[in-house]
Order: sequence, then C-alpha cells, then structure tokens
Amino acid sequence: MPTPQPPLPDLAPDFVPFATAALDFHRTINVPAAPVAASRTELDSLHAHVLSLHGLFDAHATRTATVAEAEGDHLRAVRTRLWQAAEHLHAAYHAAPHRTTGQARSPQACRAGLPEGAPQLSVCQRHLAAAVRVRRQITPADLHDPFTGLICH
Repeated sequence: MPTPQPPLPDLAPDFVPFATAALDFHRTINVPAAPVAASRTELDSLHAHVLSLHGLFDAHATRTATVAEAEGDHLRAVRTRLWQAAEHLHAAYHAAPHRTTGQARSPQACRAGLPEGAPQLSVCQRHLAAAVRVRRQITPADLHDPFTGLICH
C-alpha cells in the first residue's frame, strides 16, 4: 500500500499561464508570416527564455524525483531536451549575421572568448554559466542519446 503523501503547501499565484500568453502574443504581433530569418536579438531572447524554462524544470525534476520516480524521470528528460534546445539557439545566434557587418561570428571565436561586446556577449556568458550546471546534472551519453520519447518503469 503506497504511503500517503503530505498535502501540498499553498503555492504562490501561478505566473506560467501569463508567460505562455505573453509568448503567444509576442508571436502573433512580432513574428511575420513572410519568410524572414530570426534576428540575433530575438535568438538571444529565446535563448534566455529556454534557459529560464530549463531552470524551472530542473527545480521540478529535483524535488519530484524523490517522491515520484517515473514523473521525475520525465521531468529530467524535459530538462535535458531544453538544454539541447539552448545549445541549438546558441549555435543559431552565432550563425546569424551580425547587424552591423552582415557577417556571422565563428563558433571558434565564441569558444575562445573573443568578445563581440555588450549585449552580444551576454548570450555566451549565459550559455557558459548554464553549461557548468548542466555538466553536473546530465551525462554526456544523455546529451547525445537519440530521443525515443519512452521512459520505462
């Protein structure tokens, strides 16, 4: 017989629906229907948003895994996929042409720490800071394993 769970504490008002609505509104008014590449500014904002989601799912995965193994595994899988999305956004940022020169910055320049100047450098700083946390949580095998969508218990 499963052990009864203690009641959940009263939670603060849920802001996630407001964040979701804000993203939907942003897409509606700022993303044109015409084929136009995302700007570096947009990619930087999306990167920050995905890393924020990563932190939220990390918190949920950490606290859930101790009481609900299957649910915790699914939340950890979401956390991993969000990190992979952040990796792709970081790469897309560097593949996008610079606003003033029209040239893309090489990924090698990013790894070498060659600054583009503020605020352009913020995407790299944010990404590298998150990478330190991710390396402690996720194994390289998990990061490079093809996603099947299945977690068995």
